[in-house]
Amino acid sequence: MRYLDSIHTPEDLRKLSVEQLPQLCDELRQFIIEQTARHPGHLGSSLGVVELTVAIHYVFNTPDDRLVWDVGHQAYGHKILTGRKDVFATNRCYGGISGFPRREESEYDAFGTGHSSTSISAVLGMAMAAKMDGNIQRNHIAVIGDGAIGGGMAFEAMNQASYRDVNMLVILNDNKISIDQSTGAMSKYLLSITTSPAYNRFKNRLWNLFTFNSKQSNKITNFFSKMGNGLKGYLLGGSNWFQSLGYRYFGPADGHDVVALVKTLQGLKKLPGLKLFHVLTVKGKGLEMAEQHQTAYHAPGKFNPDTGQIIEPHTEGMPPKFQDVFGNTILELARQDDKVVGITPAMATGCSLTIMNDVYPERVFDVGIAEQHAVTFSAGLAAEGYVPFCNIYSSFLQRGYDQVIHDVALQKLPVVFCIDRAGLVGEDGATHQGAYDLAFLRAVPDLIIASPLNEHELRNMMVTAYHNAKQGGLPFVIRYPRGRGVLVDWQNEPQSIPIGKGRVLREGGRLLVLSIGPLGNNVTKALGQLSEENLCPAHVDMRFLKPLDEELLRNMAAKYPVWLTVEDGTEKGGLFSAVAEFLEENGLKNVLHHVSIPDRFIAQGDIPNIHHEVGFGVDDMVAKIREILAE
Repeated sequence: MRYLDSIHTPEDLRKLSVEQLPQLCDELRQFIIEQTARHPGHLGSSLGVVELTVAIHYVFNTPDDRLVWDVGHQAYGHKILTGRKDVFATNRCYGGISGFPRREESEYDAFGTGHSSTSISAVLGMAMAAKMDGNIQRNHIAVIGDGAIGGGMAFEAMNQASYRDVNMLVILNDNKISIDQSTGAMSKYLLSITTSPAYNRFKNRLWNLFTFNSKQSNKITNFFSKMGNGLKGYLLGGSNWFQSLGYRYFGPADGHDVVALVKTLQGLKKLPGLKLFHVLTVKGKGLEMAEQHQTAYHAPGKFNPDTGQIIEPHTEGMPPKFQDVFGNTILELARQDDKVVGITPAMATGCSLTIMNDVYPERVFDVGIAEQHAVTFSAGLAAEGYVPFCNIYSSFLQRGYDQVIHDVALQKLPVVFCIDRAGLVGEDGATHQGAYDLAFLRAVPDLIIASPLNEHELRNMMVTAYHNAKQGGLPFVIRYPRGRGVLVDWQNEPQSIPIGKGRVLREGGRLLVLSIGPLGNNVTKALGQLSEENLCPAHVDMRFLKPLDEELLRNMAAKYPVWLTVEDGTEKGGLFSAVAEFLEENGLKNVLHHVSIPDRFIAQGDIPNIHHEVGFGVDDMVAKIREILAE
């Protein structure tokens, strides 16, 4: 590639002329397509900001100027231009580079991201630090999408920044979609701005007239700026919200015209204070299939780089994904009871609530990237007699923890939390591993916490949670992993199961294995191998972390002197901790071992390698049990 191969840092990029940048953008876009076709990742978002990425690094003096990419889905071009092109093939791979910005990885990654709506808060903190240090020259740039800017944390940060005299630029990357279509009033508001060229033409002409085509403000333009809300109210049919908060608003601009972006950013770089630059982009830009099917190409897996055709993995005769079992089961419940509703914070496709939405769209609520609101909104529905199934990824439920405590558990409202992507998720890495939900939820009073061994159990637990809610029971948590289950014939007739009761899967000798969740299937396989060696540990599927089946544990204590807990959650606070507390409180002397996620952050990689690293693989469990029995 003529230009891209010679760029190892943004300093190399700045040696190019502005006229050479369109060719560089073409090369960068093609490189991203070719790499992600073979090494899957977040394609659409990164294709959409190629020109914006090049323009930012061309104009601003990164890494001295601070640049934060919200979420980080769109940061592939950024990584390639900042010294990671030669290792980009390892993106999201075990031992490779992260799929998200990561401070430990590069000085150009000013702030680690992976969750939504954090960039403005982080950049505001950096800008305040620069101000207190007397560094008034440093620039601070947050790039945030139209979906992420609707998150509550972004609103909070923009509100605080409005009365702070800081040098900060918010670049709003507006493509009308996050993963699924953007929802809510902010999305409609941005659309009203982008479809009102009259205001933007008038503003630009007025500015050029009174500044004599300069970028510097003066007394005349300051006067008109103070009158701006009235003008915008007339031309837009309402005030400019960003201007009302104290931001100088620029745009909307074509996010795929790199030359124009450079010129605008050069002007904005000279203007002190708060600025918001509204840029219009197309998610998946440059790959026709990705532009036409933006949700599917958010992270499409492997595809043909020439045609864009997704290479579908072989699935015939394979078990379903847990998310699809959830989606089909909630639809069955919704058909039986019109009080059943589904809630998700911008993950309708990812959690398969689309299955219910296709039949009952008026009873499915995508609340946008707003996990805290999703939880309390569900609580409000439950307070009025509805049965809300609130589906949130494990790593995102962390963002609604206070609401789980204060608005749901404290009031004993029977919300059903279906926690998807629980446990280790693989390639998305440390920001997305669902390692902590068992631990942080177990500490909350008046919660029922369950995890199914397989698809039949997931359906049974959803039916149990439904009946529990109808009877005014406690909030009910069901957590399950990303990916496929183990049963091809998964459509059982679901039945309620006793809350807080485990089940003995296998009797055995001296050692008892206590597992919770789908990781118990690896235990079953491991014990099958050991039985061939005349080693016969017992196995209990605990089903529930809370309430813990203490009656079953007391019965097991007398029969099995050595115990091993197995869970796909952190070793601190989950099943291992619960069982250790039970033994201590009851004065029992059983020896306790554990297999769980260690007390550290787990990086990205494929599931087999990560499972081997933490001891979750079948062979790893066989080795662990042999070691215990040899003691």
